[in-house]
Amino acid sequence: MNTQTFPTIAVLGTGLIGAPVARNLHKRGFKVRAWNRTAGKAQALAADGVEACASPADAVQDADIIVTVLNDGRSVQEAMLAAAPALRQGAIWLQLSTVGVDAITSLADWAGQHGLVFYDAPVQGTRQPAEMAQLVVLASGPTAQRETVQAVFEAIGKRTLWVAEQPGASSRLKLALNNWAFALTHGLAESLALATGLGVDPALVVDVVTGGPMDSGYFQAKAAAILADNYATSFSIANAAKDARLVMDAAAQSGVRLDAAQAGLQRFERALAAGHGAKDMAASYLA
Repeated sequence: MNTQTFPTIAVLGTGLIGAPVARNLHKRGFKVRAWNRTAGKAQALAADGVEACASPADAVQDADIIVTVLNDGRSVQEAMLAAAPALRQGAIWLQLSTVGVDAITSLADWAGQHGLVFYDAPVQGTRQPAEMAQLVVLASGPTAQRETVQAVFEAIGKRTLWVAEQPGASSRLKLALNNWAFALTHGLAESLALATGLGVDPALVVDVVTGGPMDSGYFQAKAAAILADNYATSFSIANAAKDARLVMDAAAQSGVRLDAAQAGLQRFERALAAGHGAKDMAASYLA
């Protein structure tokens, strides 16, 4: 397939995940237009060959595929409402944001009302996997267009897991996965904090775990950040708190009691209140 046959893609949202998504799509030969509420973030992508647009409507004009990578359901809805006058009937909408159970239902309904082919496709991974095109895409949506969207997913990720034909299942799965990531984060943060409080070098905790059954790349990365007091953001405390609230909302709706998740949300909220919202979620250690 030559580059002239590649679809035109509009990326709405060019933050920690959206910016590398746009760059990696361009690297694969797609024509990419990008918009962000903070215009400078989209404009910074011009050096990578991505066209920065002044509004969502400008970005989606004549686009075959729209990719939303925004903070929450409300932000996604606002961007798509602004884009609505320029949307093309039959365009594909890939919704990558983590928005929760209620919002994904509303967005899917809105897509149907506006003649869009909707895919619920949150991604597993933070800034570094996004930059390396190593995200895991959790995709739900109709089979008819999967060949087209698979090419997009392969440009940004290492694996696509097709979850269901109906939107919503992927967003529910993402909440369960985020709950696990938060449990790992808090467990590590509290263990290192406890060691410190007891007068033990917290590096010894890492030393004992390293190479054993409790070890993982995630453990090593977050432990290194905490021990170095380096909270450069891969996934912020503010976003973690937002997603932890979505987890608790979903649990309440489904009648599942999540005691650890509730305590974890409180820990994120303490870190947020202490002014650590922009730091990586490993700053749970500071709560």
